[in-house]
Amino acid sequence: MGSTRSGPMNFYMVSEQNNLGLVFEDLIGLAIESRPVCEPKAYKSIFKYASPTQHNVRQDINNLVSVSSVSSLKIEDSEVICLSKGGGFNCPPCHILEIDGFRILVDCPLDLSALAVFYPFQTNLYEIPNCKSSNSQTEQRLVSCERDRKRRRIEEPVEVDDLILAEPWYKTVANLHLWDLSSIDVVLITSFMGMMGLPFLTNNVRFSAKIYVTEATAQLGKLMMEDLVSMHMNVKQNYGPADSGLPQWMKWEALESLHLEVRNIVMGNDGAQLGGWQPLYSAANVKECMHKVQTLKYAEEACYNGALVIMAFSSGLDIGTCNWTISSSKSRIAYLSSSIFYSLHAMSFDYDSIRANDVVLFSDFSSMMVTDSNGGSCSSQSAMTIDTMDPCDENFSKATTDALADANESSDEMDKLAFICSYAVDSVGNGGSVLIPYGRVGIMLQLLELMFALLESSSLEVPVFIISSVAEEMLDFTNVVPEWLCKERQEKLYSGEALFGHTEQIKAKKLHLFPAIHSADLVKMWQEPCIVFTPHWSLRLGPVVHLLQRWCGDPNSLLVLEHGTDAELALLPFKPMAMKVLQCSFLSGIMMQKLQPLLDFLQPNVVLVAGQARIESWRTYIEILPESLDSSQSHMKLHWGSIDPNLLEKALQKKGIDGSRITNSGVNDGIHVFHIANPSSALIEIHAMYSIISSADETLSSLLVEAVSSVLEGI
Repeated sequence: MGSTRSGPMNFYMVSEQNNLGLVFEDLIGLAIESRPVCEPKAYKSIFKYASPTQHNVRQDINNLVSVSSVSSLKIEDSEVICLSKGGGFNCPPCHILEIDGFRILVDCPLDLSALAVFYPFQTNLYEIPNCKSSNSQTEQRLVSCERDRKRRRIEEPVEVDDLILAEPWYKTVANLHLWDLSSIDVVLITSFMGMMGLPFLTNNVRFSAKIYVTEATAQLGKLMMEDLVSMHMNVKQNYGPADSGLPQWMKWEALESLHLEVRNIVMGNDGAQLGGWQPLYSAANVKECMHKVQTLKYAEEACYNGALVIMAFSSGLDIGTCNWTISSSKSRIAYLSSSIFYSLHAMSFDYDSIRANDVVLFSDFSSMMVTDSNGGSCSSQSAMTIDTMDPCDENFSKATTDALADANESSDEMDKLAFICSYAVDSVGNGGSVLIPYGRVGIMLQLLELMFALLESSSLEVPVFIISSVAEEMLDFTNVVPEWLCKERQEKLYSGEALFGHTEQIKAKKLHLFPAIHSADLVKMWQEPCIVFTPHWSLRLGPVVHLLQRWCGDPNSLLVLEHGTDAELALLPFKPMAMKVLQCSFLSGIMMQKLQPLLDFLQPNVVLVAGQARIESWRTYIEILPESLDSSQSHMKLHWGSIDPNLLEKALQKKGIDGSRITNSGVNDGIHVFHIANPSSALIEIHAMYSIISSADETLSSLLVEAVSSVLEGI
């Protein structure tokens, strides 16, 4: 009792499910102090080597424990499967965790960026390029246009008539449709965008999982889904009732005629994503879905089946977004979603909640390749202070959190918002209008505050509209949730102020809310120039389509898009574009340079990062290595292939290891077992698709891994 352990932290890559089953063995050993433990124990070391011919591989968490840490960690019967690496804020990653026999799905988003392959329905539909008028029904006419389209050479860019002319379908997480939904026990949602695909699950009679989501995320997610349904219905009524079965554009003949870029979005490089497309759910499906959701407050415990304790903690990204901790009798796992350390509107990142976990799973690296003006790093003084401090020092936690919640980071975000508002005010000053398709609730609220402040200081009086079927309900909700907001916003409540500035602007009749572009009151009040906030950021649904058609030829008007949208493809139907386009990026996750200081603070035993099993992904691991790492300690190897028992027997002999093959009838066909007797007891099991090494001796474990690695192909 009372002893401590000092050992390396370990990083491992979890490949996407549809990739080859390649596992990084002993990928990186980090010379970082791990957290103290009361009673050091000896645990077995397990590694899995998967054949390159195996697809849909499930990577066991305990199969990813490195030899150097086998004496301090044991995670039994656990797996992590990366279904989707995600695409930033609007499409968070999706994982399946298997813990103590329970299967947990984390997030169920829609890839709404894929809507760009569809042509937006227009009132002047009969003027679509390369399509001739017809008296037949709309869908039949569009299919005819598809068949008449000539195949383009691969090297030619996408043109407007390469887009799909049909009622949009929606792209769900690849491979999720292949799972038996009855086998999923729990669903955890990290953000409102992470629940956009949830009705597809709850509408399935085989789905019976418990769904956990924070109260704020549940409400915002409900509004977002209702708005999506409303926008889709406006499009659907122009196409009429859809035929049962697959639409024409999903039939093989039509798929083959698609432009390569469009086809890759629809099918993926290997065609696996085609099965993820579905027609959108209904408003009734959304209502039914919300009845099956259990809401939680931050730090509120939810006990599932008496075996798992699940808790949500603020991630700082937006209102209600969270990280999750899952505790069982054997381990404690933290699921770290897209997070930011200091928020200008939402409750700040909760550090202590995910500290000292056995495993930390980093789910989203979409922001890792983006650097801010300061390189995304902590200040040099702060970094130097942290480097010279002992992690056990009581001041270490405060110094680390202060450095991570860098004021420069929030200042840069404010500068971006101010720049957008300044550009917008200049545009309306020149007689142009401003169109801002929004996706992030927090960004929209902050833009509204800054926009009105700048308009007032510029003595400009122009109307500001929010056009959305849920605009009024959404703004009302954001002003009654102080417990989900940052301290600065909460202090406004105590001083009698509104949490956000839009309340005063609505009362002053400077901000106008309308449910639809064709609202009678909006038509009466409409005047230009104006500033409009409206969905949808894909530029395929909602009022944005009509307004973009109206202003795309005005060189004084401005369109604001968030970085991550394929602007070239999204704007294709609206070309030629004289309208100015401003594309900005906002912080949506942990910057690469801040990851290593965060790990110093969290001190997990094992870190899992999701990514593709390929050479390019190694850059991620190189970037997050501590500066003090001795290069001689870095041991990167990628192994694959089948293990030849005869070669392994020779490799063991070369290392002076006394082992014998067990060939009794108790061993299944295709499984080879080596019993190691000297220098200490151990066991090696060779299966067709993986191998297991079991040993209580850390030194022997390392030798056995070296022996196994030597008979595999690798780089």
